[in-house]
Amino acid sequence: MEVIFTERDYWLAGELAKETGVSTDTLRHYERKKVLARPRRSSNGYRMYPLDAPERIRLVRRALAVGFTLDELSMILGERDKGGSPCREVHRLAIAKLKKVGEQIRALKLLREDLQRTISNWDRLLSNSTEGTQSRLLQNLPVPKNTNGMRKLSPNSKRKKEDE
Repeated sequence: MEVIFTERDYWLAGELAKETGVSTDTLRHYERKKVLARPRRSSNGYRMYPLDAPERIRLVRRALAVGFTLDELSMILGERDKGGSPCREVHRLAIAKLKKVGEQIRALKLLREDLQRTISNWDRLLSNSTEGTQSRLLQNLPVPKNTNGMRKLSPNSKRKKEDE
C-alpha cells in the first residue's frame, strides 16, 4: 500500500509555536490582541494558521523588542492589512520611543550617581561600626530634592514616601 503525502497550506498551533520560538499561549494572546489573524479551524477544532504566520510572528517579536506595544502593533498591522500605509505613524512612534529611551538613560545615570554616593556613605558608616551592630543603612538613604520625600528606584517605578 502506497502512502501519499500532500503539502499542507497551514501550520498547527504547536508546529507554529515551535517554528517561531513562542508558546501556544502567546499565539492565542497575539490573536486576542489582533496582531495575528484568527486562524481557521479544522473539523476537530484545531487552529490552522496560514503559511505566512511565522513571518508575521517574527515581525511582531522584532517590533516588541524595540519597544512597540501589542496595542500599537494591532493598530499598525490592522491598517496595513486593510491596504493602508501606516508608515508615518510607525516613524512617529519610533521617534517617541527613542526620546523615552533617552530620558530613561538620563534617569538611570542619575540613579547610578546617587547609588555611588549612597554606597560611599554606607562604607563610612560601616567602617565606623563594629560587626553585629546596626548601622541603619536604609534610614541613611538620602531624600532627593524636589520629590516630596519620594525616591525613584528606576525611571518607571514608584515608591511611597519614606515617612509613611
